[in-house]
Amino acid sequence: MSKYILKRVLLMIPTLIGAGILVFFLMRLIPGDVCELRFAGTGLYVDQEQIDICRKDLGIDRPILVQFADFMFGFFTFDLGDSMWSGKPITEEIGLRFQLSLQVAIMATIVATVIAIPLGAISAIKQDTWLDYAVRAFSIAGIAIPSFWLGIMIILGLLIVTQEMTGIPWMPPIEYKPIWVDPVHNISQLIWPAVATGYRYSAVATRMTRSALLEVLREDYIRTARAKGLVEKIVINRHALKNSMLPVVTIIGIEFAFLMGGLVVTEQVFNLNGLGKLFVESVTNHDYAMTQALVMLVVLIFVITNFLIDLAYAWLDPRIRYS
Repeated sequence: MSKYILKRVLLMIPTLIGAGILVFFLMRLIPGDVCELRFAGTGLYVDQEQIDICRKDLGIDRPILVQFADFMFGFFTFDLGDSMWSGKPITEEIGLRFQLSLQVAIMATIVATVIAIPLGAISAIKQDTWLDYAVRAFSIAGIAIPSFWLGIMIILGLLIVTQEMTGIPWMPPIEYKPIWVDPVHNISQLIWPAVATGYRYSAVATRMTRSALLEVLREDYIRTARAKGLVEKIVINRHALKNSMLPVVTIIGIEFAFLMGGLVVTEQVFNLNGLGKLFVESVTNHDYAMTQALVMLVVLIFVITNFLIDLAYAWLDPRIRYS
């Protein structure tokens, strides 16, 4: 097991380097740079000398390989530098938004898991009954409905209900406060985007749970457990459900990693200043340093999540052994 963990940890390094190469050179293929964009926004005439001075100050006039080496060295030494657009430290800019995106991702994952596993299990156990059809319709609707549209419907519904009940329409809180500062304000701001995102997320996990559990229920050891006279609840919970969780855990883990940087539209709907919004702003502003840091952060989250998923396999299925 220790050799397997060491091997997976070492494999993270070439993965991160490969991602760094892609994001660094692809960003340089976009026409223009941050200096041209910055001066263009002033509406004033700017000569080439001023643009060259700006590029020299930001270090983007240096040879491309030197810039890449500095970028990778800074990433592996946790020195991401300053934003080319705002001039603020990148770690500070990301840190302000990371906790928000992380909390939304965790809450959405909890919502999805609480919905998906029970409904998927019921759908598999009650195959081809009205319960099965209802769950399948619920999950198909979740896949078909965009989370941002569901978010808009939630906001409109809350506006109408609160207007009728209290006379004061509900509005999404504008200022984000961490949960340890003001739990009520924090939950009231993030619960609805978590529900809107978690519903779609749960739809995929529900279908995967149903499919995986149906496959396991046809295995010989399940028939043997039933033939021995075990209670159906024990057969499902102890033998079938646990062994069917491998693909479900994979889906849940990958979706969680995706949520850390993929909530751009949902953040706009609910007025959240998270990583997704920062991602769009950095690309729009040609902020190479910020965009590279965000991409590498998301890649690192994916790599760590996949690593934890692999470790969870041995616990979920004793037949899996790492050597």
